[in-house]
Amino acid sequence: MKTLFINIKGLLLHPNEETKSPLRGKELGKSNILENAFLYIEQDKIVSFGQMADTPPECNDTIDCTGKFIIPSFCDSHTHIIFAATRESEFVDRINGLSYEQISANGGGILNSAKKLALASEESLLEEGQKRLDLMKFLGTGAVEIKSGYALTLEGELKMLRVIKKLKINNPDIEIKSTFLGAHAIPLEFKSQREKYISLINEVMIPAVAQEKLADYCDVFCETGFFTPEETLSILTTGIKNGLKPKVHANELGFSGGVQVGVKLGALSVDHLECLGDAEFEALKNSNTIATLLPGTAFFLGIHYAPARRIINENIALALASDYNPGTTPSGNMALVIALACIGMKMMPIEAINAATFNGSFAMEVQDKLGSITLGKKASFIITKPLSNLNIIPYEYGHDFIGSVYLSGNKIR
Repeated sequence: MKTLFINIKGLLLHPNEETKSPLRGKELGKSNILENAFLYIEQDKIVSFGQMADTPPECNDTIDCTGKFIIPSFCDSHTHIIFAATRESEFVDRINGLSYEQISANGGGILNSAKKLALASEESLLEEGQKRLDLMKFLGTGAVEIKSGYALTLEGELKMLRVIKKLKINNPDIEIKSTFLGAHAIPLEFKSQREKYISLINEVMIPAVAQEKLADYCDVFCETGFFTPEETLSILTTGIKNGLKPKVHANELGFSGGVQVGVKLGALSVDHLECLGDAEFEALKNSNTIATLLPGTAFFLGIHYAPARRIINENIALALASDYNPGTTPSGNMALVIALACIGMKMMPIEAINAATFNGSFAMEVQDKLGSITLGKKASFIITKPLSNLNIIPYEYGHDFIGSVYLSGNKIR
């Protein structure tokens, strides 16, 4: 099938197609908008674009985009959308003054999700996961990374990862990457013998995940009260030996040492980073590890935002993701993420859009397929409603700016 989009007010192209790495520093804030443009797709690929004066002959499926922009679909490189139940009671607890750590110590948080997931069938998890994925696609996401970590048992973690694998099979229009996060919390039964749980992860869980080829990455929640830097190093090293590339939850609640461990191991990304000091910046700016920021989490928990401006000024690669999960960010709306990045972290709108698209594609290794409007890449993009300019997207943060969504050439909205 061939489709021609004409009279596009602005086609957002990559600012520098010679760049084969994530945008850093001033490059993140550059835009390349082709005005009065056309876009031509065939099947699931972008085959041509340019200015209207060079438009090819109209085909049977020609779409008029007068007044509208076309931007790449979002690449959401950090989510936890496989869960059994929502946790709105904890939301109320936080309103009443309990901290994340207090809720977790009382058996809430991750352990609460683990208890509920143990009772859920694979079929119900798949059904609910598909609903969340459908909503994310409707909101413009064309690539998503999904983590396990709400089971904390061998059987449960494998169940979660098998659900993610089925989502991959059932949704060929969206790129899905899978991450093993068995090191998300210490189960209650291992509370006084945590070394046994670490051994279970290293000696049983990771080899089983690798044998079934259920994950692309291995992640650890390196935070005070969860996993130490030494434990994180041990688990991620085991993951590497089993073919799982490292990622790290780091420095969300304090200065955990997770950033340094991630950089030392060449992690694809270190995520959260609300707490960063000179040591963390020194490690990151001399690495290829991507700093993935999750402003929705800071917003929902009422904690301070990650220092995005310094990250950009230090020339560190920065991506944005949703952290969609039942406890700390019950939303996969990447337009809201972009708005919060601008409002809470003082990113410029084009910086936030680039971080949520092109740089996000690198944070989940789909940059050869997605992340920018580029010849040969997948035809996955968002057509806006009529807009005066792209700054309106974060400015009107409560409005739906999307007119249509195409993923792999198929109109899904």
